[in-house]
Amino acid sequence: MGARTGSQGAVISGGSLGQKPIRPSDDILERRYQHGGTPALLTGVQAVGRLLVEQHHRDRLMGSNTGIFVSGYQGSPLGGLDRTLASIPGLRTEHDVTLVPAVNEELAATSVWGSQLEVTEGSLTRDAVIGVWYGKGPGLDRASDAIRHGNFLGVHPRGGVLALVGDDPACKSSTLPSATEQTLAALNMPVLYPRNSDEAVRFGLMGVALSRASGCWVAMKMVTDVADGTTAVTSDFDKLEIQVPALEWEGAPWSYRQHRFAINPHSLRAEEDLFGPRAAMVREFVAANEFSEIEVNPQDAWLAIVAAGTAYDRTREALAQLGLEDDTLEKVGIRLVRLGCVSPVDAALVRRAAVGTTQVVVIEEKQGFLEGQVQAALYGASNAPTIVGKHDQQGRLLIPVAGELTAHRLIEPLRRVIGTRVDVEAPAHASREILTLSPLHRTAYFCSGCPHNRSTVVPEGSVVGAGIGCSSMVLQMARTAEDVVGLTQMGGEGAQWIGQAPFSDLPHIFQNMGDGTYFHSGQLAVQAAIAAGVSITYKILYNSAVAMTGGQDAQGSLSVPSLARKLDAEGVRNIIICTDDPRKYGRRTRWPSGTQVWHRDRVEEAQVVLRGVSGVTVLIFDQRCAAESRRLRKRGKLPKAPTRLVINERVCEGCGDCGRQSNCLSLEPVDTEFGRKTRINQTSCNTDLSCLLGDCPAFVSIDTRRTSTGGGKVPDAPDVPEPTRSHSSDTQDILITGIGGTGVVTVNQVLATAAAIDGWDVHALDQTGLSQKAGPVSSHLRLLRQTGATSNRIGPQQADVHLACDILVGSEDYTLTLTTPASTLAVISTSRT
Repeated sequence: MGARTGSQGAVISGGSLGQKPIRPSDDILERRYQHGGTPALLTGVQAVGRLLVEQHHRDRLMGSNTGIFVSGYQGSPLGGLDRTLASIPGLRTEHDVTLVPAVNEELAATSVWGSQLEVTEGSLTRDAVIGVWYGKGPGLDRASDAIRHGNFLGVHPRGGVLALVGDDPACKSSTLPSATEQTLAALNMPVLYPRNSDEAVRFGLMGVALSRASGCWVAMKMVTDVADGTTAVTSDFDKLEIQVPALEWEGAPWSYRQHRFAINPHSLRAEEDLFGPRAAMVREFVAANEFSEIEVNPQDAWLAIVAAGTAYDRTREALAQLGLEDDTLEKVGIRLVRLGCVSPVDAALVRRAAVGTTQVVVIEEKQGFLEGQVQAALYGASNAPTIVGKHDQQGRLLIPVAGELTAHRLIEPLRRVIGTRVDVEAPAHASREILTLSPLHRTAYFCSGCPHNRSTVVPEGSVVGAGIGCSSMVLQMARTAEDVVGLTQMGGEGAQWIGQAPFSDLPHIFQNMGDGTYFHSGQLAVQAAIAAGVSITYKILYNSAVAMTGGQDAQGSLSVPSLARKLDAEGVRNIIICTDDPRKYGRRTRWPSGTQVWHRDRVEEAQVVLRGVSGVTVLIFDQRCAAESRRLRKRGKLPKAPTRLVINERVCEGCGDCGRQSNCLSLEPVDTEFGRKTRINQTSCNTDLSCLLGDCPAFVSIDTRRTSTGGGKVPDAPDVPEPTRSHSSDTQDILITGIGGTGVVTVNQVLATAAAIDGWDVHALDQTGLSQKAGPVSSHLRLLRQTGATSNRIGPQQADVHLACDILVGSEDYTLTLTTPASTLAVISTSRT
């Protein structure tokens, strides 16, 4: 049994509607999501929207009435994907995109699988549907069963499925670092790895064609630096031709057919297809299309360097810092191989790259996944080179296996390998020592007025389990009242106590759980605790928003009364509701028998009551997310707070009790002629009023309903002279640092857009993580006069300009490594925050 490709196959062309790429201009933002609107500046997340537009356009030109179904669950680095897609004009009406954010990733995958199935023969209202699933690494783990089933049986032949998987290798906003290609390969899915926004669109179009040809779900690995990075989309996708090989299997022409039922004998036939002709089609398709390339190809090469995705750009960056640009690489005999498909690897390309070499080095993040495939491709070849990657020939660690793989971390491993044949010196910054300027660091924190300032506190001596979401930031706070233990995966909150309780002398614990987590999967943990008969109080932090990933609504959520009735029906022993406004629940509200509704000021009393009850009890802390309340007030969707507070600094004694009571960031110390006082930062205050708990006579309440805010004249903008432009350098590296939520990302986007209009090749990156909660944020902006392969990260001593919007973040050790006294121009804000 075997396969061979015929000499002729199908060619899928983008066609043309007469539109041509447009030169950069002031309408670069409006053209981002238009077919043919290139060049456009897009983040990786935004590129997904452009991909859907381009795919629908291609299908329409081919005469296919194709719909697109998108479902998944938000999570960094794809946390803003749902909101981005929902905001694109005409995506639903003009491009037939149906977006259904899901309760969780598993059910989203099942929904996408369903988009590939006809209920009955001929029942589809479209010719076919393209399914798009999105989720981060942990979401892939949760959804694996559904994805395995969908991939096993196959997609609709005219539809296809793309799975967008967000990877967070540096663990910026995840519990664990992730690299999902091994999991995806174990699910028998082809895995594409784009380096930038342009490749995200191009690979996505090719991925849909591959899915249709092979029947496989095709994965696209979206790492943080691509999803949160900004690059130019410059390809004319009308000119993209996709080769679909003609495949023969067992002596006859083969074309893909979908299986419908996951039951024996259908499952065995599907298995035979998946590992036979469908896998062969994937291999032939990858070989026939330009996912990968030998980019530097000296005739007499002794060394081949193989890298994929963003690791390739970082390899190029590290080689450049070692003085090895393309012409030098040609002279010294070093080949560079860029892989865009990491599973399966194009074995024929690897064999061509290895011809004549004595050594191949494979560079990749985390484990040696590519390394194993390269070894398999070269196994048994005559004069096969030695292959190194995670370890050198002596078994010593070579390419780092943990953390994020940056260009700086690759310099020494590459020097070790190349230095055996070529004289290369480490750059000067490799030995530069950085003195710590300050022991203080910005850390993520609850927003001003955040309900978690109160809801996460437990009575003295109690033990509480942390939960996924904003509430987990309590682990970083210096609170002594409670003992915080453990942090499970999302949806496992409290289930750890089932295994701990039989072997512990503690009679009871509390468990924090956000409402988004509860409706995602946490409700099963509550049911498990009830079934196990353990004594635990779940504190369901009902904030009406999935705040950490963009403030989305929790899909499948219930109102507080409905949630209480559900919990009561499942066997919860006692339920208490604590809220900032008990009056919002009228007398006709249907509560379960025995449910009590208290003001949030009694939250400690409520917890004391509940921990004394045997079995599972629940405290629902009902208060809207402060950040979302602020946004809704600005948009006129929520009434403005009727009361604002100010502090009479002549009365204030600066004791800080208001801060201890409220844990609020808007209470700031201020030095006056009468000593150190406390002031309320009115620009960040969310009018939670918890600071009044100290009963301090210095506070003054202002009824905003009776106070005119005035209609003062808006001051005229000052005259700013046109800056002197310097074109002495073909590159400009700009580093912007500051506090999350203050506009650092906006500044980066403004500069990037202006540079793109001015003709620069733009590579940008916003490193946020938890920084939207007042933590540190840094943005990298790299400008090149000519297009070239480069990392979108600024490396050590490379920053030409450092805009330090916050002096504390600007003086962090890591930040200082990117600057140099010799050439970095620093513009520093001295405002104290």
